[in-house]
Amino acid sequence: MTLLLSYLPITDPTFIFFVVLMIILFAPIVMSKLRIPHIIGMVLAGIAIGQYGFNILVRDNSFELFGRVGLYYIMFLAGLEMDMEGVKKHSRRFLLFGLLTCFVPLILTYVMSVTILDYSSSASFLLGCIMASNTLIAYPIVGRYGLQKHQSVALSVGSSMISLFMALVMLAAISGSFSKDSGWWFWVLFAVKFAAFCVGSVVLIPKLTRYFLRRYSDAVMQYTFVMAVMFLSAALSSLIGIEGVFGAFYSGLILNRYIPRVSPLMNRIEFIGNALFIPYFLIGVGMLINLGTLFSSMQMVWIVLLIVFFGTFGKAVAAYICSLLFRLSKADGHMMFGLTSAHAAGAIAMVMVGIRLEVAPGEYLVSDDMLNGIIMMILFTCIISTMMTEHAAKKIIIQEKTHLQGDVPKDDDEKILLCVKYPEIAPHLLYMSMFMRNQRLNRDLVALNVVYDDERSNAAREEGIRLLEQLQHTASASEVKVQTQVRLATNIANGIKHAFREFGCSEIVMGMHVHTDINPRFWGEFIQSLYNGLNRQILLVRFVQPMTTLRRIRVAVPSRAEFEPGFHRWLERLSRLAGQLDCRIQFHGRNESLMLIKEYINNRHPNVRAEYTYMAHWNELPQLAAGIADDHLFVVVTARKGTISYKTALERLPDELQKHFSGKNLMIIFPDQHGDTKDERMSFTEAQHHEEKSIYDTILRWIHERKIKH
Repeated sequence: MTLLLSYLPITDPTFIFFVVLMIILFAPIVMSKLRIPHIIGMVLAGIAIGQYGFNILVRDNSFELFGRVGLYYIMFLAGLEMDMEGVKKHSRRFLLFGLLTCFVPLILTYVMSVTILDYSSSASFLLGCIMASNTLIAYPIVGRYGLQKHQSVALSVGSSMISLFMALVMLAAISGSFSKDSGWWFWVLFAVKFAAFCVGSVVLIPKLTRYFLRRYSDAVMQYTFVMAVMFLSAALSSLIGIEGVFGAFYSGLILNRYIPRVSPLMNRIEFIGNALFIPYFLIGVGMLINLGTLFSSMQMVWIVLLIVFFGTFGKAVAAYICSLLFRLSKADGHMMFGLTSAHAAGAIAMVMVGIRLEVAPGEYLVSDDMLNGIIMMILFTCIISTMMTEHAAKKIIIQEKTHLQGDVPKDDDEKILLCVKYPEIAPHLLYMSMFMRNQRLNRDLVALNVVYDDERSNAAREEGIRLLEQLQHTASASEVKVQTQVRLATNIANGIKHAFREFGCSEIVMGMHVHTDINPRFWGEFIQSLYNGLNRQILLVRFVQPMTTLRRIRVAVPSRAEFEPGFHRWLERLSRLAGQLDCRIQFHGRNESLMLIKEYINNRHPNVRAEYTYMAHWNELPQLAAGIADDHLFVVVTARKGTISYKTALERLPDELQKHFSGKNLMIIFPDQHGDTKDERMSFTEAQHHEEKSIYDTILRWIHERKIKH
């Protein structure tokens, strides 16, 4: 045993990292058997291996570095995953909850410290600031249950940042009162620096992000860029006098709309943070805690109990009062209390400031008893927070599943087929399909590559297999499964239709051809035959820049589109796309159609930022071209011949799109129609094929050209 102790604490970097990885690996396994949240296991493991436990590891610079990164990660993810539209709609709620969760525990703790613990006014105010702030230590639990955009979670995250910001400002006031340079000039300079930081970030970060994402698609480069933005923002906020956690959260809010929830980049950010940096932070917090001080004296036990009770009681009062005022459920109140009750990094940062403030020669603002009491308070509030958040998350999930049973039809046939051929288009189609799919159904996507059955079919088949493997790899980064098939066919359209039936798909997503040397016609070689012979929804897409940089979706809706069987399907897909991209969607159409679209979006997707513009006639389509910017997506809802929303003006659509919308992001939708596929209905009166241009159009064009020449 003595020989073993001689090797402790471990100082070799390799073994230090090995021990930490073993804790990250086994703590969830052990805690799940004990029915205890995993986060508590990380903190308890840190207590055990630290210098106050078995002294296996020393809290060296690696824990300081990785712990700081982990803390920034928690705050960054909280900002990245917030429902920004919900924040705008409920800004008063955020402000009210933020003020209550800040000042209720602050006042209670301050009064308790002055009257019961007999601390000085400055020390009591510092302790009140510590209890007013909180750390979102239980936020990873929310992510595990997929509740990041739930209203109670968004309220908790937003109020946490309000309370933290106010606590940090009050801390700066305490620190400034001990400085010779404190005064009105100090606060003016602070306000100017803070305003410059906020405005500069809002202006510069979006421009840099759009520039970078448009030009670089490499996964490692994109992840590195996002991390660089986060750390730069954290460093700048530290320079102006506010803790870096505020800068990390603020950068997450700004980048929110550029990193969709289901994108591979978001998956990488969450994976790396939850797998390494956040656990490192939690273990480092545990290593600061000395359980021995709790039992050193009854006075210490009394101090810890008072700090924990009054601080936690204040957070509970704020959470449950707000849940009643906002008419939220009991489980929502539990969630709000659970997320806002933990204290960790913010408390540590504030108490470290207090340790350096000298009130008299050799006497500091924070005494040893107060320091030990705050450290023990961190342990107990982390346990309370994680257990309450876990309990609330389970209750909310059960409530949502019960409530949503009627929202998702049991016979929902959603299954998206991607027809891919060109490598430059295929990734855009995959991302769009992932953004449009129903995540609750969690069904596979189907990727299809149809190859002409000719002399070079073997080489084309190999190219198709490689392309589909790349798509599978890309989709796996977002944990989306993709079924693939390379199919030989003498007729491409028939090959797609046969695969569509075999896989039981509901709709087709495919790219508009970009190789004009292959076929000069607008629809390409086979698309016209496909939409004439298939009654299901077909989406033709052309992107000239990454989807994540889009700011607006503009949709041209033909009159009587609401009477088509596929009306709700395409509207649902566009609403999901706008929600994932967090961009505005603007519908142009007749008032009758716009009223039904507005009603649907308000009921099913209330957080989607939708606008509605009257368009009297389809002839106004070219006029919309002037308002279509490079970072807009123009969507045309068209119709097949013989359907209720079809009009002769749609025959000019290819010419108008080529003339007015070339070089723009474009989507053309052929909605669902009733009945079986047309090629199964053998009827002399039912046309099986429609040419892209009629003979009348050709004659009129020839006459027009002859007039111009003369």
